[in-house]
Amino acid sequence: MLTAVVYGVLTSSSFVIGVLIAMVFRPPRRLIAAVLAFGSGVLVSALTFDLMEEASATGSTAFVVVGFLVGAAIYVAMSTLLDRLAARSPKRSGRQPQDLEPGAEHVPETTQQATLSGTALLIGAILDGIPENAAIGIGLSHEAGGLGLVLLAAVFLGNLPESVSSTAGMLDEGRSRSYIILVWSLAAIGCVLATVAGYALLGGLSANLVSAVLALAAGGILAMLADTMMPEAFENGGPLVAMATAVGFVCAILLTQLTG
Repeated sequence: MLTAVVYGVLTSSSFVIGVLIAMVFRPPRRLIAAVLAFGSGVLVSALTFDLMEEASATGSTAFVVVGFLVGAAIYVAMSTLLDRLAARSPKRSGRQPQDLEPGAEHVPETTQQATLSGTALLIGAILDGIPENAAIGIGLSHEAGGLGLVLLAAVFLGNLPESVSSTAGMLDEGRSRSYIILVWSLAAIGCVLATVAGYALLGGLSANLVSAVLALAAGGILAMLADTMMPEAFENGGPLVAMATAVGFVCAILLTQLTG
């Protein structure tokens, strides 16, 4: 259990690091996009050759397929709801934190609109991290740390540019620094709890349920990649992010072999 807490803290620390980076200076968007793409490649490899392979070897195909689709469906449903809540703010022009109306800092909004938008941003940050961190805990419980280490590297690399980009958007929106620090601190705590929950979840489960939980985490991660990380990387980095994704994929395979 202590190992799960340590892994959760390590991955979530990238949230705090990203916030501090964005508050001190703004990294080039192409650099953020490259890191996002690299992390996406690592996660694609991990969910394909580690999570799904282990799920398929552990339980029946039916449990694997249903678990995977349910994981993706849960993420999509929650993400859609949060997008609608965030869009109620007159400061926003799109679904990403940096999608703001011109002069958003000075655009007035009611207390209710500010609360809904802020809550959506907070829950959205936690939602992106839950399947990844739960998978880390599952990997630590089920594979003695090998899968957990691969996902640790991938999630850290994914969280860092995401928090940098989101913090920059919140600053442009006029959010206070104390508010931003609070949001990402709560997101980090939520992700640590997800890691611990993932670690504890497999205890006493049947082989089929273990496979379903592994596939559930994989489905949530893939949905998150398609919904958040990959589109943002391509939008800000252009076609070159394809190479960064490929490099991340290969690095994850090599790391899997080294830790296996």
